Amino acid sequence: MISGLNRLLLTALIVVLAILALVRVDHSRPNFQIILGNDMTYSPAYGAYAANANFANGRTIQEPVVGTLARGEQRFNFQATPEDAVRAGERLTSPYSKSAEEQNAAADRGAIVFQKFCTSCHGGDGTGNGPVAQRGFPPPPSLLTGKSREMKDGQLFHILTRGQNNIMPMFDVQLPPSRRWDVVAYIRRLQQSAPPAAPTTAAPAAPPATASAPAAEPKGAAGEKPKNEPAGEPKK
Repeated sequence: MISGLNRLLLTALIVVLAILALVRVDHSRPNFQIILGNDMTYSPAYGAYAANANFANGRTIQEPVVGTLARGEQRFNFQATPEDAVRAGERLTSPYSKSAEEQNAAADRGAIVFQKFCTSCHGGDGTGNGPVAQRGFPPPPSLLTGKSREMKDGQLFHILTRGQNNIMPMFDVQLPPSRRWDVVAYIRRLQQSAPPAAPTTAAPAAPPATASAPAAEPKGAAGEKPKNEPAGEPKK
Protein backbone atom coordinates (compact mmCIF):
# COMPACT_ATOMS: atom_id res chain seq x y z
CA MET A 1 0.00 0.00 0.00
CA ILE A 2 2.76 2.42 0.94
CA SER A 3 4.83 1.62 -2.12
CA GLY A 4 1.83 2.15 -4.38
CA LEU A 5 1.17 5.55 -2.78
CA ASN A 6 4.81 6.54 -3.25
CA ARG A 7 4.64 5.60 -6.94
CA LEU A 8 1.49 7.70 -7.29
CA LEU A 9 3.09 10.73 -5.63
CA LEU A 10 6.21 10.35 -7.73
CA THR A 11 4.12 10.21 -10.90
CA ALA A 12 2.19 13.30 -9.87
CA LEU A 13 5.44 15.16 -9.14
CA ILE A 14 6.83 14.29 -12.56
CA VAL A 15 3.65 15.48 -14.24
CA VAL A 16 3.72 18.79 -12.36
CA LEU A 17 7.38 19.41 -13.22
CA ALA A 18 6.68 18.61 -16.86
CA ILE A 19 3.81 21.10 -16.94
CA LEU A 20 5.94 23.79 -15.32
CA ALA A 21 8.68 23.20 -17.87
CA LEU A 22 6.23 23.58 -20.73
CA VAL A 23 4.57 26.76 -19.49
CA ARG A 24 7.67 28.51 -18.10
CA VAL A 25 7.98 32.21 -18.88
CA ASP A 26 10.66 33.24 -21.33
CA HIS A 27 11.48 36.83 -20.38
CA SER A 28 13.56 37.30 -23.52
CA ARG A 29 10.46 37.01 -25.72
CA PRO A 30 7.31 39.13 -25.62
CA ASN A 31 4.05 37.61 -24.55
CA PHE A 32 1.57 36.39 -27.10
CA GLN A 33 -0.97 39.13 -27.77
CA ILE A 34 -3.81 39.76 -30.14
CA ILE A 35 -3.48 43.29 -31.54
CA LEU A 36 -6.45 44.70 -33.42
CA GLY A 37 -5.12 47.62 -35.45
CA ASN A 38 -2.27 50.03 -34.76
CA ASP A 39 -2.93 51.16 -31.16
CA MET A 40 0.68 52.33 -30.53
CA THR A 41 1.35 49.38 -28.26
CA TYR A 42 4.85 49.10 -29.64
CA SER A 43 6.21 52.60 -30.23
CA PRO A 44 9.77 52.98 -31.52
CA ALA A 45 12.10 53.71 -28.60
CA TYR A 46 15.35 55.64 -29.01
CA GLY A 47 18.35 55.44 -26.75
CA ALA A 48 19.44 58.60 -25.00
CA TYR A 49 22.49 59.03 -27.25
CA ALA A 50 21.06 57.44 -30.39
CA ALA A 51 20.55 59.39 -33.61
CA ASN A 52 17.03 60.67 -34.03
CA ALA A 53 15.63 62.09 -37.25
CA ASN A 54 12.63 63.61 -35.44
CA PHE A 55 14.70 66.56 -34.18
CA ALA A 56 16.53 69.19 -36.20
CA ASN A 57 19.85 68.50 -34.51
CA GLY A 58 19.50 64.73 -35.09
CA ARG A 59 19.89 63.84 -31.41
CA THR A 60 17.55 62.10 -29.00
CA ILE A 61 18.68 63.80 -25.82
CA GLN A 62 17.94 67.52 -25.91
CA GLU A 63 19.14 70.54 -23.97
CA PRO A 64 16.70 71.89 -21.37
CA VAL A 65 14.66 74.90 -22.38
CA VAL A 66 16.45 78.15 -21.59
CA GLY A 67 15.34 79.57 -18.26
CA THR A 68 13.86 76.35 -16.89
CA LEU A 69 14.90 74.62 -13.68
CA ALA A 70 14.62 71.01 -12.64
CA ARG A 71 12.18 70.28 -9.87
CA GLY A 72 13.75 70.90 -6.46
CA GLU A 73 16.55 73.14 -7.79
CA GLN A 74 17.09 76.82 -7.12
CA ARG A 75 18.28 79.59 -9.39
CA PHE A 76 21.85 80.43 -8.42
CA ASN A 77 23.04 83.63 -10.08
CA PHE A 78 26.25 84.03 -8.12
CA GLN A 79 29.81 83.80 -9.35
CA ALA A 80 32.81 82.34 -7.53
CA THR A 81 33.95 85.66 -6.06
CA PRO A 82 34.18 86.89 -2.45
CA GLU A 83 31.77 89.70 -3.29
CA ASP A 84 29.13 87.30 -4.59
CA ALA A 85 29.65 85.08 -1.54
CA VAL A 86 28.71 87.99 0.70
CA ARG A 87 25.81 88.88 -1.60
CA ALA A 88 24.56 85.29 -1.44
CA GLY A 89 24.64 85.53 2.35
CA GLU A 90 22.32 88.52 2.16
CA ARG A 91 19.87 87.05 -0.37
CA LEU A 92 19.78 83.28 0.23
CA THR A 93 18.15 81.69 3.24
CA SER A 94 17.73 78.09 4.28
CA PRO A 95 14.56 76.43 2.94
CA TYR A 96 14.04 74.74 6.31
CA SER A 97 11.93 76.31 9.01
CA LYS A 98 13.30 77.30 12.41
CA SER A 99 11.51 74.44 14.16
CA ALA A 100 13.80 72.18 16.15
CA GLU A 101 12.37 69.05 14.55
CA GLU A 102 13.07 70.16 10.98
CA GLN A 103 16.49 71.57 11.85
CA ASN A 104 17.51 68.35 13.61
CA ALA A 105 16.33 66.24 10.67
CA ALA A 106 18.33 68.40 8.24
CA ALA A 107 21.42 68.26 10.49
CA ASP A 108 21.16 64.46 10.71
CA ARG A 109 21.13 64.20 6.92
CA GLY A 110 23.95 66.74 6.69
CA ALA A 111 26.08 64.70 9.09
CA ILE A 112 26.05 61.80 6.63
CA VAL A 113 27.04 64.06 3.73
CA PHE A 114 29.70 65.79 5.83
CA GLN A 115 31.30 62.47 6.77
CA LYS A 116 31.54 61.46 3.10
CA PHE A 117 32.69 64.69 1.47
CA CYS A 118 34.18 67.00 4.12
CA THR A 119 36.02 65.05 6.82
CA SER A 120 39.08 64.42 4.65
CA CYS A 121 40.04 68.09 5.06
CA HIS A 122 37.87 69.53 7.85
CA GLY A 123 38.03 66.51 10.14
CA GLY A 124 35.13 64.85 11.87
CA ASP A 125 34.71 67.70 14.36
CA GLY A 126 35.15 70.54 11.85
CA THR A 127 38.38 71.90 13.34
CA GLY A 128 40.43 71.37 10.15
CA ASN A 129 42.48 68.39 11.34
CA GLY A 130 41.45 65.93 8.63
CA PRO A 131 43.79 63.24 7.30
CA VAL A 132 44.62 65.31 4.22
CA ALA A 133 45.73 68.24 6.38
CA GLN A 134 47.75 65.89 8.60
CA ARG A 135 49.79 64.81 5.56
CA GLY A 136 51.07 68.21 4.51
CA PHE A 137 48.14 69.81 2.69
CA PRO A 138 47.33 73.33 3.95
CA PRO A 139 44.71 72.86 6.67
CA PRO A 140 41.41 74.69 6.24
CA PRO A 141 40.26 77.15 8.91
CA SER A 142 38.12 75.81 11.70
CA LEU A 143 34.39 75.77 11.10
CA LEU A 144 33.71 76.33 14.78
CA THR A 145 35.31 79.73 15.33
CA GLY A 146 36.29 82.86 13.46
CA LYS A 147 34.70 83.86 10.17
CA SER A 148 32.84 80.58 9.69
CA ARG A 149 30.72 81.25 12.77
CA GLU A 150 29.99 84.81 11.62
CA MET A 151 29.00 83.82 8.06
CA LYS A 152 25.33 83.69 7.16
CA ASP A 153 23.72 80.51 5.89
CA GLY A 154 23.63 81.79 2.32
CA GLN A 155 27.35 82.50 2.33
CA LEU A 156 28.14 78.98 3.55
CA PHE A 157 25.85 77.64 0.83
CA HIS A 158 27.74 79.72 -1.76
CA ILE A 159 31.09 78.29 -0.62
CA LEU A 160 29.70 74.75 -0.87
CA THR A 161 28.41 75.53 -4.35
CA ARG A 162 31.24 77.56 -5.90
CA GLY A 163 34.22 76.64 -3.72
CA GLN A 164 36.70 79.11 -2.25
CA ASN A 165 40.29 80.27 -2.82
CA ASN A 166 41.05 77.54 -5.40
CA ILE A 167 41.44 75.10 -2.47
CA MET A 168 37.91 74.42 -1.32
CA PRO A 169 36.30 72.50 -4.23
CA MET A 170 32.83 73.19 -5.55
CA PHE A 171 30.08 70.65 -4.87
CA ASP A 172 27.32 71.92 -7.16
CA VAL A 173 27.62 68.77 -9.29
CA GLN A 174 28.12 66.17 -6.55
CA LEU A 175 25.44 67.46 -4.18
CA PRO A 176 21.96 68.75 -5.00
CA PRO A 177 20.89 72.00 -3.31
CA SER A 178 18.91 70.18 -0.61
CA ARG A 179 21.97 68.20 0.50
CA ARG A 180 24.09 71.36 0.59
CA TRP A 181 21.55 73.01 2.86
CA ASP A 182 21.70 69.90 5.04
CA VAL A 183 25.46 70.37 5.40
CA VAL A 184 24.90 74.00 6.42
CA ALA A 185 22.48 72.80 9.11
CA TYR A 186 25.06 70.29 10.37
CA ILE A 187 27.78 72.97 10.51
CA ARG A 188 25.46 75.08 12.65
CA ARG A 189 25.00 72.12 14.98
CA LEU A 190 28.78 71.75 15.31
CA GLN A 191 29.10 75.45 16.07
CA GLN A 192 26.38 75.31 18.71
CA SER A 193 28.07 72.39 20.43
CA ALA A 194 31.37 74.29 20.59
CA PRO A 195 31.09 77.65 22.42
CA PRO A 196 32.81 80.59 20.75
CA ALA A 197 36.32 81.35 21.86
CA ALA A 198 36.61 84.10 24.44
CA PRO A 199 38.07 87.31 23.00
CA THR A 200 41.64 87.89 23.96
CA THR A 201 42.20 91.28 25.65
CA ALA A 202 45.65 92.74 25.23
CA ALA A 203 47.46 93.80 28.40
CA PRO A 204 47.63 97.60 28.81
CA ALA A 205 50.91 98.96 27.60
CA ALA A 206 53.21 100.35 30.26
CA PRO A 207 53.79 104.11 30.00
CA PRO A 208 57.18 104.96 28.51
CA ALA A 209 59.86 105.75 31.03
CA THR A 210 60.86 109.41 30.95
CA ALA A 211 64.44 110.15 31.98
CA SER A 212 64.86 113.41 33.90
CA ALA A 213 67.41 115.66 32.27
CA PRO A 214 70.07 117.15 34.55
CA ALA A 215 69.43 120.76 35.47
CA ALA A 216 71.60 123.17 33.55
CA GLU A 217 74.03 125.17 35.61
CA PRO A 218 73.62 128.91 35.42
CA LYS A 219 76.14 130.72 33.29
CA GLY A 220 77.56 134.16 33.56
CA ALA A 221 77.06 137.03 31.21
CA ALA A 222 80.08 136.08 29.15
CA GLY A 223 79.06 132.44 29.07
CA GLU A 224 81.49 131.37 31.76
CA LYS A 225 80.58 129.63 34.93
CA PRO A 226 80.69 131.99 37.93
CA LYS A 227 83.44 131.29 40.39
CA ASN A 228 82.58 130.85 44.00
CA GLU A 229 84.73 133.36 45.85
CA PRO A 230 85.29 132.86 49.58
CA ALA A 231 83.62 135.35 51.84
CA GLY A 232 86.10 137.87 53.21
CA GLU A 233 87.35 141.32 52.65
CA PRO A 234 86.41 142.98 49.46
CA LYS A 235 89.08 143.39 46.87
CA LYS A 236 90.78 146.73 46.74
